[in-house]
Amino acid sequence: MKKLFCIVLLFVSISINAQTADEVVEKYITAMGGLDAFKKVNTVKMTGILITQGNNLPMTTQIVQGKAMRTDVKVAAQTITNVYNNGKAWKVNPLSGTPTPTDVTGTELNSFKSQATLINLLMDYKEQGHQVELAGQEEVGGIKIFKIKLTNKEDGKVTMYFINSVTNLLNKTVSKKEMQGVETDVETYFTNMRDIDGLKFSMLILQKKQGQIFQQIKWDKIELNTPIDEKIFEK
Repeated sequence: MKKLFCIVLLFVSISINAQTADEVVEKYITAMGGLDAFKKVNTVKMTGILITQGNNLPMTTQIVQGKAMRTDVKVAAQTITNVYNNGKAWKVNPLSGTPTPTDVTGTELNSFKSQATLINLLMDYKEQGHQVELAGQEEVGGIKIFKIKLTNKEDGKVTMYFINSVTNLLNKTVSKKEMQGVETDVETYFTNMRDIDGLKFSMLILQKKQGQIFQQIKWDKIELNTPIDEKIFEK
């Protein structure tokens, strides 16, 4: 009887501690400030620096939620520009032989499109029809980290989300990206979280490949619902 009682207690303990993917994601969304609150943001302007290869490059990103995005990075006297606008995209990069506005298609277009919203794939996976599953957990510094696997319904690409069980916030993502013609795993870390109008934002984003940091974005200022002239998205 005593042995049976212990087994029952163990089962109850496991049941209490068990988490489903839906539960982990819901806690993450709540910790971020709520999906409905993010949907109420119409425009965003973010200013900061892109840190790469030892250079600190001024960077500005402007977004009309779900419709358009423009990022400008200043490199000395030149500017690299990426734009998405209502289904189409273009770019200017004088450093890589694209000195005039050039159309963007394929996977690069999809990448630009994904940047035209503050709502990441995980936060809105139900409405968008993406598939998620709990892919296990790990411990980092004594803290349990849940691993959520998201499969994109549009292209089948997989992104792993690592969510802190204490803060319920996103620690990092891992996904495959094409870099210089080669597909590689890229780890993106989200740190220095700040509360802006009740919503959480990572003010420092680090990206690694093969364990080495190759790029950082450090935001100095994030403005929500600020006026943006939509002519800046025109080619």
